Amino acid sequence: MTAMPTVRVQREDFSVEKESGELTAGRRDVGAMVAFVGLARDENGRLAALELEHYGPMAEDEMRRIAEQAVARWPLTGLTVIHRHGKLVPGDRIVLVVAASPHRDAAFAAASFLMDYLKTSAPFWKKEYPAAGGSGQWVAAKSDDDKAIARWKS
Repeated sequence: MTAMPTVRVQREDFSVEKESGELTAGRRDVGAMVAFVGLARDENGRLAALELEHYGPMAEDEMRRIAEQAVARWPLTGLTVIHRHGKLVPGDRIVLVVAASPHRDAAFAAASFLMDYLKTSAPFWKKEYPAAGGSGQWVAAKSDDDKAIARWKS
């Protein structure tokens, strides 16, 4: 059975337990589940907050496209991808990827694939607010993120 991915962009926080439980409830074919949670960090005390902006329909469509690629590539029994937007403080959850599969290798690979592509392809813009005060600065894309997706192209 091919998994239908759940994809959401939302302002409110999410529950890792609830989302993971929904992928495995009543299932006997799940042998592994990998959950990745991305958190806002303070960059060694330098940042007070992080603001994530997006274009709603485009962001969700792109996230769904990436999730569907993962479902086509690995034998997944379930996949959930949630990305938050708005102003977040260090320690807040930003992104959740939960991949369920009969096998751990597929669950790990799918979660890693999703995160690499979310960092480079999903239309989110990040603004960092310094702990010292002042207006925020938009964050440029990182070349390391582009390098990370190269491994999935072969």
